[in-house]
Amino acid sequence: MSKNIYGFVLVASRNIKWMLTMALVLSSVTYYPAKVTAQTKQPATTKQPAQPAKGRTSPQQPTSRPVFVLPKIPARLSPISGRRAGMGSRDNCPAVTTALTALVPLQEEQQVSKQTDKPVSGIVGGLTTSERPTFWFYVPYTQDLTASAEFILQDSAGNDIYRNAIALPPKPGVIGVSLPFNASLQVGKTYRWYLKVLCNQQQTASVPIYVEGDIQRVNLDSHVMQQSQAAVEPRQKVAIYAANGIWFDSLTMLAQLRQKNPNDTSVVEDWQSLLRSVNLDNVATAPLVK
Repeated sequence: MSKNIYGFVLVASRNIKWMLTMALVLSSVTYYPAKVTAQTKQPATTKQPAQPAKGRTSPQQPTSRPVFVLPKIPARLSPISGRRAGMGSRDNCPAVTTALTALVPLQEEQQVSKQTDKPVSGIVGGLTTSERPTFWFYVPYTQDLTASAEFILQDSAGNDIYRNAIALPPKPGVIGVSLPFNASLQVGKTYRWYLKVLCNQQQTASVPIYVEGDIQRVNLDSHVMQQSQAAVEPRQKVAIYAANGIWFDSLTMLAQLRQKNPNDTSVVEDWQSLLRSVNLDNVATAPLVK
């Protein structure tokens, strides 16, 4: 009897140990995947906004100074040389420190003056998108002289498009000559312009002091038009036109800004930068006069 009881207890004890072992194994198997899952699950992150690229210019940043870049085409507006600066004193015109000067680009030719050893002619002129552009000149002769001035615009055949007397300014400075309503430029055509100053009107054989050059009206390139429309400030638009070879428009826009804001030093510096970019340093600081 005692042996049977002892055997029963021994078997029961072994069964209990086996059951405890199996329970422990099953418990560890169940816990391990849960632990792995908990370790591999990443916490949710908040997406950070993209940072702007360094060096990128925003519309609110200061505008760079305008610098004129000669357009690739047309390489030459006219086969005829122009004249950006008038010759020295003629007839009764007084000697001046700075000559009559057209405010336009000049691609110099090899022809030189025997008196100055400097080029006096070359490819003079520029482009515009305007139907009635404004032409700008530095005029050293004043209204107190017995002198007259005349502006002439001709088509490629030499026919007058516009001819009109120009009043001399009260003091030496830069003046603008705008075309009237009845005179206009057509796209794709080249025109010749002149500004002549005659100091001795009594002599029929008198030779005027003059400047001459070309102008051609073009349509604005679509890419340049998009840039211009995106410009926040007028000064940005000036820089865009200058960089793309549209001379007359860029200079006229700056002149209008100077007249509207005569005390704005940024506009004055832009004006000087644009003129100096085409080697017009000698008239870059001249005042605008009516």
